Amino acid sequence: MTTVTEAEILRDALGVLKDREQVAERLLDASAKHSFDPDKELDWDAPFEDGKWFWPPELVSLYGTPLWKRMSEEQRILLSRHEAAALASLGIWFEIILMQLLVRHIYDKAATSAHVRYALTEIEDECRHSKMFARLISRGGTPYYPVSRTHQNLGRFFKTVSTTPGSFTATLLGEEVLDWMQRLTFPDERVQPLIRGVTRIHVVEEARHVRYAREELRRQMVTAPRWSQEYTRVTSGEFARIFSVAFVNPDVYANVGLDKAEAMAQVRASGHRREVMQTGARRLTDFLDDIGVLRGVGRRLWVASGLLAPTSPA
Repeated sequence: MTTVTEAEILRDALGVLKDREQVAERLLDASAKHSFDPDKELDWDAPFEDGKWFWPPELVSLYGTPLWKRMSEEQRILLSRHEAAALASLGIWFEIILMQLLVRHIYDKAATSAHVRYALTEIEDECRHSKMFARLISRGGTPYYPVSRTHQNLGRFFKTVSTTPGSFTATLLGEEVLDWMQRLTFPDERVQPLIRGVTRIHVVEEARHVRYAREELRRQMVTAPRWSQEYTRVTSGEFARIFSVAFVNPDVYANVGLDKAEAMAQVRASGHRREVMQTGARRLTDFLDDIGVLRGVGRRLWVASGLLAPTSPA
């Protein structure tokens, strides 16, 4: 039986810290070169263009359903306007949770480290993003779409009890599915220029956040105690289930003149919508499977969320 010495443990710990600092230094350098002020970068006063979408039609929740086929083009575009506002609202909710998780993560770490300095930089980015999304909602003339009271309370509970690896798993879930959608949105000339500008800024800056979270989660799933790893698997699956439900706000349908119950039933039955969500999550689920998160009960919860196909190897 091989005995691990204190010297070997110390050497491995120093290696982890060195790697963490090197990643953070690169991300700080990227932040200095590629950060944006949405208030100055975007033309908020330009009128919206007639006939252009507020979200790519293929990503609108009802796309391809019988109800979608009965809707006029004008009503479809109006739905895309409200769904863009609902996703921006969801983004604000999630980013506020994320900022609190990041503050908790760095609370007892050296403030002079690059790792902590980057976390503070990311919090700064997320503050700008939340303000940008709020301004977009106001500019679009739609309501703000908060998550349900149940999800609000679940979010409050989660950020209170979450472990460090659980926090970074949730971070990636919130960032990567939306990021995939936004990467399809900002180059799409069918979409309003303001929406494309907002999603371009978010994609560029979120790429750094995803790298930071992935690198830290990979380290955590090696160094965290076994109970913490198992807890992360279960809580990440439950958060995936919550997030996938919150991704569609039923009030958007009533606000564009549709029957809410009928619309929600058709979204749940939509093979296209299921494929969109699983495709959007695939890069993440492949990564989580690679580092050992998608196992046991947690994996079954991911499948129940609709973000992971039952037969998927991820």
